Amino acid sequence: MASTTTIVIGAGHCGLAMSACLTSRSIDHVVLERAEVANSWRTQRWDSLRLLTPNWMTRLPGYAYRGADPDGYLSARDVSAMLTDYARAFAAPVRTGTTVTSVRAVGGGYVVQTDQGVWRAPTVVLASGAATLPTTPGLAQLVPPGITSLTPADYRNPDGLPQGGVLVVGASASGVQLAEEIYRSGRPVTLAVGEHVRMPRTYRGRDIMWWLDAAGVLDQRHTEVDDLVRARNVPSMQLIGSPGRTVDLNALTSAGVRLVGRLAGIQDGTAQFSGSLPNVCVLADLKLGRLLDTIDAWAGGTGERFAPTAVGKPPLGLNLRSGEISTIIWATGYRPDLSWLQVPVLDRKGRIIHDGGVTACPGLYLIGMPFLRRRKSSFIDGAASDAAELTAYLAGHLDTLASLERNAS
Repeated sequence: MASTTTIVIGAGHCGLAMSACLTSRSIDHVVLERAEVANSWRTQRWDSLRLLTPNWMTRLPGYAYRGADPDGYLSARDVSAMLTDYARAFAAPVRTGTTVTSVRAVGGGYVVQTDQGVWRAPTVVLASGAATLPTTPGLAQLVPPGITSLTPADYRNPDGLPQGGVLVVGASASGVQLAEEIYRSGRPVTLAVGEHVRMPRTYRGRDIMWWLDAAGVLDQRHTEVDDLVRARNVPSMQLIGSPGRTVDLNALTSAGVRLVGRLAGIQDGTAQFSGSLPNVCVLADLKLGRLLDTIDAWAGGTGERFAPTAVGKPPLGLNLRSGEISTIIWATGYRPDLSWLQVPVLDRKGRIIHDGGVTACPGLYLIGMPFLRRRKSSFIDGAASDAAELTAYLAGHLDTLASLERNAS
């Protein structure tokens, strides 16, 4: 059994940010990664995907973007290369090809079983990510035979799809991007829209992320919101990584994408859509207006306002056996894979109970979840501050353990 002071599980941007902060404090540690550094960016992203945040927001502990295109957006391949170089730059102690099979609390510390052996440490950081497994609703099992079902993790480009119409279920960042790309390839596209966050790519002549960063919106802390559970489950913003180009529902309908309401059921081969689409869009428009008001209050003056979302009279049903739809893409989100975690920190829905990444089990920490400690925790840019603060908690716990050992002796 190997031992160390801290075991970090996952070598994505959050795990590497933790490693950098631990290294800066000379805390002995190892990073266990089931595949390669930045594996999900290598294997689970479609070809045209780019970050939603501009390059200048690609910041990690000891690293900031220094390229020639600060206002551009990194591709998945760029992100993978950047993280690989980042890990190499500070000699992150990553053990690749090491799959964690269990984490158990034992004797005031933790035992981590892997397919390459057993590790023991007084502290563990869970950095395996919030978007490990794509989620699909149970009604996906009711799709008639002959229709191809995919998730964004399976999709690569339109050429890999069967000929025919495509139903994209979900209208957050992934859904709107895929709907636009597939429609531009010449296929008819229907987009099923539920709750969403409307967002312009630019506002008052600057990228919207510049405003959110400068006005402090992204730095809002988890202790400053009234409904944290709600804040942690807000859909991703309807953005696309392309300078100055807004892809919202109005842009999609103008291009020719058909909008329908949330997919509520499938019965006898017919997809049934909610009739609440107009109300859902009104709510998204109102939230956008409030956000722009917040920016204006910080900046002074008043910027442009955007036309209300136009939905017309969307159909409430679609016969999936008619041949009109050949593919369904379930852009319905992701969830973490915590099947190996055998520590009592999960709620009845299998989510980790934590306070800003600090769990009730001493020495066990979490990073990489939405709104972990700040609103920007979901972005690469949020990992540095989250990792620094969690490292401080972890170091404090180690100091307490050392003090107890001194007193005991």
